[in-house]
Amino acid sequence: MGQAYSQLTLEERRKIERWRHARVSVDEIAKTLNRHRSTIFRELRRNYFSDPELPDVRGYFAVAAQTRSSNRRTQQQKLIRFPDLCRRIVEKIKIGWTPEQIANRMIYEDVQPRVYQETIYRYIYSETGIEQELWWYLPLHRKSRLPRKARKKLPSKFHRDISILFRPEAVAHRRQFGHWEGDLMLFKQHFGQANITSLVERVSRFTVLLRNSSKHTNPVMKKIASAIGTLPFIARRSITFDRGTEFVSWPHLHSEIGTQAWFCDPSAPWQKGTVENTNRRIRRWLPRQINLKAITDHELKIICDRLNQTPRKCLGWKTPAEVFKEKILEQTE
Repeated sequence: MGQAYSQLTLEERRKIERWRHARVSVDEIAKTLNRHRSTIFRELRRNYFSDPELPDVRGYFAVAAQTRSSNRRTQQQKLIRFPDLCRRIVEKIKIGWTPEQIANRMIYEDVQPRVYQETIYRYIYSETGIEQELWWYLPLHRKSRLPRKARKKLPSKFHRDISILFRPEAVAHRRQFGHWEGDLMLFKQHFGQANITSLVERVSRFTVLLRNSSKHTNPVMKKIASAIGTLPFIARRSITFDRGTEFVSWPHLHSEIGTQAWFCDPSAPWQKGTVENTNRRIRRWLPRQINLKAITDHELKIICDRLNQTPRKCLGWKTPAEVFKEKILEQTE
């Protein structure tokens, strides 16, 4: 039976500091302290001290390491000691806020008590967080957290020119027909990688649902191009996406059917609120826990038709199908 893990003490940290200055190897330190070598490596990595204002003072220092470790434990305990704080954080996660946004908003609002984004990530991937499936609400929907070295940011495939900031005002204010929003609806992973692309035209709220067998970008974008490519160009001028990896093949969409792609800011799915709102409506019939493979194409079409044939207050109680047809006729006459 393995030995129970215990936190490093200040005395142990003082020894580590002296031995590191004496260039004693990590393996020798671990053996002398009767600790696993990974414990020492982790300690040195997490508590390495550096300050841009003090470039000559850097390295491992026992007191600084002890303070950092104590602060981290205090942060984690806050979510246990302050259940209201924990509840508010969970609520924000479930409406799409990232841990970075939650933590920095608390700083902006001077909320007390508050926690850092790393504490929120650890809670999401703790036993309690996994039970609540909080990972599902993160932008990349990862069920387990990547190792620290793998969290480096990759070069962006969404260059500045296609940012939503440059989307024309006629699109942003729904003054021009033919501009869509797109998203990927995911389901429980134990049913496989099947998912649905939801497309919503911004003026009419007309919806198109496309079944995908995976999240691979090429087949996802090809299905979109095939689905809307037969429409007149005035009905497929542009699509606004989030920055999910499933949409990195956006140049093919533009080259094949001439449809412009716009992209939300990182971790800002609410900037395409029309499709997000439509997805919430769709979840009444296609909840996350459903086995999508058990839903036939005919049943999927019925759901789509139901959305398009339901009167909407924002359309003056017309249906999306009626407005979509009217707009095409107006602009092709």
